[in-house]
Amino acid sequence: MKNLNWKGYRIIAWIGQALLTIFVIAAAFQGKWSNALGLAFFLIVSLVFVIRDDKLPTLFDFLFVLAALLNATGWVWGLFGMPGPYDEIVHLYTTFAITLALSFLVYGSMLSIFRNHTLLYLVTITSFGIAIGALWEVAEWSAGNILSTEVIESLDDTIIDLVMDSLGAGLAALISLWALREWTNRVDTNHVQSDT
Repeated sequence: MKNLNWKGYRIIAWIGQALLTIFVIAAAFQGKWSNALGLAFFLIVSLVFVIRDDKLPTLFDFLFVLAALLNATGWVWGLFGMPGPYDEIVHLYTTFAITLALSFLVYGSMLSIFRNHTLLYLVTITSFGIAIGALWEVAEWSAGNILSTEVIESLDDTIIDLVMDSLGAGLAALISLWALREWTNRVDTNHVQSDT
């Protein structure tokens, strides 16, 4: 695997941005305004991640844009309501990507402290991701009530989504720990080189 800041990740992320833009336009032309609005939200949020290139490893930009594309694909082609594990996979992966990126943005100033407290870091990031998943479920419930559409199928669907969100958060914590070590080593190396 390439390092965390391989420039190819950034290029792929920009290609993903272009695809998301096409999805927004396609949904608008189809007259699916709620889909277009939802996709525009994913486009704007993922654009913010890609633009903040100095705050996140480029790998995280790519992973976040891929999560936005998975959600966009599900919305445009109605994959969330179809039989199969699409919804569960997207919940796991989206929580993973969001937790991974946001953990670096939110806890960035404390990364060097966390480097020496592995268990605390893993618990903190996993808890952070589970909270994001819970907020996502609240957003789904709210969207269902506001837009008068069936977003949440049942209590079982919500619980399965929360389980997948929790798995995604745990995976993000593990990958984030690896990335933390790589990122802080890079920052330490750059700091030492600038001092000499």
